[in-house]
Amino acid sequence: MSLYQFLYIAAAAGFILALKWMSSPATARRGVLAGQLGMLMAVVGTLIRAEIFNYEWIAVGIVLGAVIGAPIAIFMPMTGVPQRTAISQACGSLASALIGTAEYYKLQPHGFIMSALIVETLLGFVTVTASIMAWGKLQEVLPGRPVTYKGQFFINMAVLASAIALGIFLVFNPERTDLYPIFVVLALTFGVFLILPIGGADMPTVIALLNSYAGLSACAMGFALDNKLLIIAGALDGSSGFILSVIMCKAMNRSFANVLFGGFGQVQASVAGTEARPVRSATPEEAAQILETASTVVIVPGYGMAVAQAQHKIRELADALGKKGVDVKFAIHPVAGRMPGHMNVLLAEADVSYDKLIEMEDINPEMAMTDVVLIVGANDIVNPAAETDPSSPIAGMPILTAYKARTVMVIKRSMGVGFAGIDNDLYYRPNTLMLFGDAKAFTTSLVKELTAT
Repeated sequence: MSLYQFLYIAAAAGFILALKWMSSPATARRGVLAGQLGMLMAVVGTLIRAEIFNYEWIAVGIVLGAVIGAPIAIFMPMTGVPQRTAISQACGSLASALIGTAEYYKLQPHGFIMSALIVETLLGFVTVTASIMAWGKLQEVLPGRPVTYKGQFFINMAVLASAIALGIFLVFNPERTDLYPIFVVLALTFGVFLILPIGGADMPTVIALLNSYAGLSACAMGFALDNKLLIIAGALDGSSGFILSVIMCKAMNRSFANVLFGGFGQVQASVAGTEARPVRSATPEEAAQILETASTVVIVPGYGMAVAQAQHKIRELADALGKKGVDVKFAIHPVAGRMPGHMNVLLAEADVSYDKLIEMEDINPEMAMTDVVLIVGANDIVNPAAETDPSSPIAGMPILTAYKARTVMVIKRSMGVGFAGIDNDLYYRPNTLMLFGDAKAFTTSLVKELTAT
């Protein structure tokens, strides 16, 4: 066995262990380290292969990648992680697609290799534009609401079918290089069309699904290049992304067909146009008094916490309540935020203990016995309409049943709707108090009031 083969086997083991260990918060850091070491061995193993005879351009690529990647990793705020993930997927998919393109024009292979190249480039180019579109919606440089038009589904399917048909033709006629650019344009176009009808509420699932596509593209590239490590890594990435997408869809009571072609996230005029209803609000002093006298408090983080960068202040609030004998837990909804595990990442950054993070299925039975539920910037994931209004766009979506608590307090800038574009009945219930303001500033005031008494 050559050295590079040994390194490839060790790298594959590292990738597998990384996924295994990252499935538990207690071993997640070990999993990240295993993945990093696995990737290092994969890169080193590739660089020492006999096929590599010129390191100059490789060195240029490493330097450019470091110059671009290091500042992104260092200065990217936690609220930008979903956008960074989308762009990273676009870059990885573009690399895969360009490698496949180069192999096609260089070799014009036949049979299985050509089939693998077509799958690789189709998935790669689709993921490139789809990920860029996802970034645009997450960054709000593109409309966050679904963009729909008459006959959209059939147009999308026609573009995809044309790309697949042309790809199959190229498999049997690889010498028709003049048709390949048309194949690329169709794949890129479908990537755009794929994301247009998807609203912001579905973005966590979309990110996971695009990650799966990128992994499958890399897996196909492994077959095309006869690189077993790429096959393993791509298969792991593709399958884990697919499984995560299924989990996310289940958490939202959604199907893949609805996510890809539905209208979830559209503002309903009938709801948006309802007359204003009275709400009860409270000052930081009043809210602190309620929290201080509670025995149990459940904090529900949402994207508003991420936008305000309030996770550290939320931890200080939990610590202050804990010193007063209050039992504090964090209720985590699987689709809170804009990417899978977004809230877990933010709270981990603030050094919130993992044993305080309780999943939806485990915390919901405790809600009716909870003195105070403090919602920080969450909206749709606590909307009772999911359980009470069969006509609601989120009907059937599992939610955190915060409305069952004795007192509900919501830190929010305004009465604006969430990604689903519908009003939240929770805000108008008699046991709810609205705490209007920036999440970080309001939480700072709460901490100040609690520590002063």
